[in-house]
Amino acid sequence: MRSTSAATALAVLFSSVALSLAAAGSASAEPAVLTQPVGLVADGALQRVFVADQDNGRILATDYSGTLAGLNVGFGRPSDLALSDDGLTLYAALPTSHEIVALDAATLQVRTRYDIGAGAEPREVAFAGGRLWFSYRITGEDGFFHGNLGSIDPAATDAAAAVALGQLPDTVAPYYNAAILDADPSAPGLLSFADSGDSPGALNVLDVSGATPQVVAKSGGEQYFGDIDLGPGGSQVLWNGSRKLSYADGTFTEAGNLTETGWSGDVSPSGLVAQAYDRHVSVYKPGAVTPVRRFDTGTSSIGEVAWAPDSSRLFALSGTGGTYTLKAFTGPSLSVPTLTVDAPASATRAKQLTVKGRITANVPLPAGAKLAVTRTDLDSPSGKALPAVAVKADGTYSFTDTPPAGGTVTYKAGYAGDAEHTAATASDKVQVSRTATTLTLNNNGKLYNYGTDVTFTAHLGSTYKNRTVEIWADPFGGDKPKKLLKTGRVNSSGNLSAVVDMTRDTAVTAVFKGDARFAPKTVKATAYARVRVSTAVSRHYKTGKIGSTTYYWFHKRTDPLLTTTMTYYPGRQQRFDLEVYYDGRWYSLDSQYFRLGTNGKSAVSLEAPGEAGIRARMRSVYVNGSSGDSVNSTTYGDWKYLYFSN
Repeated sequence: MRSTSAATALAVLFSSVALSLAAAGSASAEPAVLTQPVGLVADGALQRVFVADQDNGRILATDYSGTLAGLNVGFGRPSDLALSDDGLTLYAALPTSHEIVALDAATLQVRTRYDIGAGAEPREVAFAGGRLWFSYRITGEDGFFHGNLGSIDPAATDAAAAVALGQLPDTVAPYYNAAILDADPSAPGLLSFADSGDSPGALNVLDVSGATPQVVAKSGGEQYFGDIDLGPGGSQVLWNGSRKLSYADGTFTEAGNLTETGWSGDVSPSGLVAQAYDRHVSVYKPGAVTPVRRFDTGTSSIGEVAWAPDSSRLFALSGTGGTYTLKAFTGPSLSVPTLTVDAPASATRAKQLTVKGRITANVPLPAGAKLAVTRTDLDSPSGKALPAVAVKADGTYSFTDTPPAGGTVTYKAGYAGDAEHTAATASDKVQVSRTATTLTLNNNGKLYNYGTDVTFTAHLGSTYKNRTVEIWADPFGGDKPKKLLKTGRVNSSGNLSAVVDMTRDTAVTAVFKGDARFAPKTVKATAYARVRVSTAVSRHYKTGKIGSTTYYWFHKRTDPLLTTTMTYYPGRQQRFDLEVYYDGRWYSLDSQYFRLGTNGKSAVSLEAPGEAGIRARMRSVYVNGSSGDSVNSTTYGDWKYLYFSN
C-alpha cells in the first residue's frame, strides 16, 4: 500500500527542500538531490522505492537500502506516483503537460502517455479495480476550478480511448480542488476520495470494481483532510495519521484515535500503521492504539512514509538542513525489549557474586524466555559463555558466578529475539580484586656525569602468568618524548635491565601490566645528569705555579679571553663566577650569565686590572633553573687561576 499525502499539508514541509537518496555505508553510491519530493511508493516485485522530484522534473528509483538504482528526467512538475498491482508499471501525474505517463518500473522508460485534455491538471493517482484512477481539476465555464475523478484502462490498445473523465458519481458533492486518493491491494476495488482544499471538504469511499464508481460511504463537508489511508479488508480509514474512521454502515464514525499525534501515515496490507510526526515514525500493530515501536530519524523533520508490501521494511523521508534522506527501517513491527544488567561494583576474586537484571517490552516475552550470558575477563578476553539464565514472569533474572580472574570483569546478557521482538543486549562491569606484587627500580636519586651509560634494573616479585616488564625513559625537557627502552620477560631472578645514556636528567619507569591475579604496578626512579663544561684560557704569556696552584700569567694591561664550552640546549646560559685573592682568602667579585651559542661556546673577555700582583680566578657554572632550562643538574666547572704581572 502507498500513502497519498495532501499537497496542501505537506508542500510546506517539502517546498524548496533538498532530498538526498544515497546508499547507507556505500562509498560508490552517488547521492541524488531533490527539491520538493512527492509520491513515495515501494515496489515489492522489484524491491524498488520510487519518488518524484517535483522541482526538477525527475523520477528516481532506489533499492531497498536507499542506493540510487535509476532515474529519468523531463517530466515537468510531477505531482504523484502510483504502482500497478503487479508492481511492473509506475504511473506519474504530470499537471503541467496535462497527462498521465506509464513507465516501465524496472527501467523508468516511458511506455505510454495519456493526454487528459487541455486545461485538466491531474493531482494524485491510485491503482484499484484494474484501472489507474486520478484526481484532477479543470476550469469550468464559470471561471472557477472544479475537481473530479478520471480513470485509465491499461488494457486499452488506444491511449486516447483509455482515458475517461468525469467519473465522480452524481451523489458526491461537487469538489473545487483535485482530491486526495488512496487504494490498497488488500481492499481490492475500493478507492478513497477526499477533498484537498484549504476549506472544509468531504471524504468518500468508492467501489471502482464495476463499470462506474459507486459510493460506499461518504461524510459531510466540514473536515480538513491532509492524508487518508485505506485499511486492509475495507470498512476503515486512517485520517491524518492519527484518527480511525469506520464506514461499515455507509457513514463515517469515529473508531478511536492513536495515542500519539501524527501528520501523515501509511497502512500496510497486513494492517500495520506507520505514523509520521516531527522527526519520529511510530508503528502500531493492527487494532492497537499505542505504538509497538518508535523510530527517531535523528533529523529535524519527517516527510512521507511508505511500507514495503510485505511489511518487512518501512521507508521514510527524513530531513535536516535542507537535505532529505531516504531511510529504511527493518523489523519495523518488532517490539524492542529493554534489558538491564546489574552487577556489584567490586568483588573479591575467586568468591561468588550475584548478577541480576530485568528485561521488559511493550509486547510480553514468551514464557520460558532465556538470556545468553557471557563473562569477559583477562583470562577470557573474547568472552566465556556461562549457563543461560531463565527470565521470571515479572521479567527479572539473576545468576551467580565465581570470577577466576581479577581486574575488569564484564557480564553481558543477551536476548536473541523472536517473532515479535528484536534482539537485545546489555552489560555491566565489576572491578575484581587482584593481589599486589612488588616491583623495584634502582638508581633513584643518583647523579652522573654527562654521557655516562647507566644500567637500570627492575625487579619483579611473584605473579600469576605475566612475567613481562617494560622499562621507559623520559628525558627532562619537552623536545624529547618518552621512549620504550626495553620490554621482555624478567630472568629467573626476576630482573630486567636497560641502559640509559645520561645526557639529561631522566625519569626511568618500570611497568608491570598485571595479570589475572596480580594487579598492575608502576615504579619510577629519577636519575640526574651533569652537563659537560670546560673553559679555555687565552692571551696569557706563560703558565706557572704559585705555591701548588698553576696560574695563567698575563701582563697587567692584557685582557684575558675565557672561552667556555658547555653542553648546548636552546636558550641555555653559563654563569661566569669571578673571585679575587686578598689578604689570604678569596672574595667573590662578580657573577654574570652569558648565553651560549648554538655551538655550545661562550667567550668572555675580562678587563685587565692595569696593576701588577693581582690574583683572580673564574669558573663556568650550569645552574638548574637559572641557566635558562632545567633539563640537567647543576654542574660546576673547574676554577681557572689568573695572575697579572708587569
